[in-house]
Amino acid sequence: MITRRKLLKAGAATGLAYGLGGLAAPAIAQGAKIKLGYVSPQTGPLASFGESDAYNIASFLATEAGKNFEIIVKDSQSNPNRAADVAKELILSDEINLMLVASTPENTNPVATTCEAEGIPCISTKAPWQPWFIGQQGNPGDPESWKPFDFAYHYFWGLEDVIAVFTNMWSQLDTNKKVGGLFPNDADGNAWGDPNVGLKPGLAQAGFELLDPGRYQNLTDDFTAQVNAFKDGQCAIITGVVIPPDFTTFWNQAKQQGFNPKAVTVAKAILFPQSVETLGAAGHNLSSEVWWSAQHPFKSSVTGQSAGELAADFTAKTGRPWTQPIGFIHSLFEMATNVMGRVDDVTDAEAVAAAIASSKVDTIVGRVEWNGKGVPPFAAKNVTKTPLVSGQWRRKDDGTFDLVIVDNKTAPNIPTAGNMEALA
Repeated sequence: MITRRKLLKAGAATGLAYGLGGLAAPAIAQGAKIKLGYVSPQTGPLASFGESDAYNIASFLATEAGKNFEIIVKDSQSNPNRAADVAKELILSDEINLMLVASTPENTNPVATTCEAEGIPCISTKAPWQPWFIGQQGNPGDPESWKPFDFAYHYFWGLEDVIAVFTNMWSQLDTNKKVGGLFPNDADGNAWGDPNVGLKPGLAQAGFELLDPGRYQNLTDDFTAQVNAFKDGQCAIITGVVIPPDFTTFWNQAKQQGFNPKAVTVAKAILFPQSVETLGAAGHNLSSEVWWSAQHPFKSSVTGQSAGELAADFTAKTGRPWTQPIGFIHSLFEMATNVMGRVDDVTDAEAVAAAIASSKVDTIVGRVEWNGKGVPPFAAKNVTKTPLVSGQWRRKDDGTFDLVIVDNKTAPNIPTAGNMEALA
């Protein structure tokens, strides 16, 4: 198969690739800019993950480093097939030098897989590493067949980390330790709900019992079966990985049917202030993992802003409360700046991939370094982890919400601002 990489190498061999200045003198044609492709869900049920995209991109392009780049943005529309299609457009039609992608396996996986097939370097984030790495393997059920990637690199946390922060948080409450699981039939849900490598064994090790009533389809309008299963199983805690509209449907139906657990800790769905605002008083004390906040003790390698300063700037310019993706999308452009500043020829895909692999960057979300720390050997080349803590949404008198970090045992350098409280 003739890949984009092979065509680029042929062009370089015939003198069609030029070596002129850029960040740290990367080779690129006279007057041209380094082309970044960026894919995210700006519309559809995952659009909350892309809320800060326009702000982050405009802010980056306004910096001195950003002047070296052209960013070509594609909306995946929250659809994995479209994510793959637009990734191919960016590679073959727009001839990007580096792909950036974020926001759940539905976006990161098809884009990274396309980049790997076409030989184009890709940096991804905002998806747990297990569904990202294992989900892209040809036979995800056969660990012996798993292989590292040549061009796809990922940074975020893993299921082992979310298990730790969830159980640490729940252990602050007096419960029967029975947990109901909401797992959709998608890459995230199948990974989190896997009885062997998902939440179940980790929760059991921490003394919690998981009740999994089975997969449901995204955008379902009836959670009666799940609510009844959780009531019959006397589940005091509900967890899962749910898209925002589905959680709203579930939680409203649970309240209508008289189901009142002591804790509801759901990934994905209640990461964002707008998601809990739509629930009104029913959003108070819902909890989730916290990947980034205004209290995180990190600074941008591009702007020098602290996490708090970046969050405040977002609010000042958009009129919206800060949201967790702000830090991670900002960090993608930090990574692009650092990586492309360390290569002699930005059209050399192997050189760019090697620069990604050798990264040691202190970003607004913490250190990004593919050193294998805390990652199984089979994923160590392509995955590195960022810190994770847990938080709870507290409703204020004006109806808005604050995300309060309530447990930091997994990352003590990130300060807490309160303790876990049971749902009313």
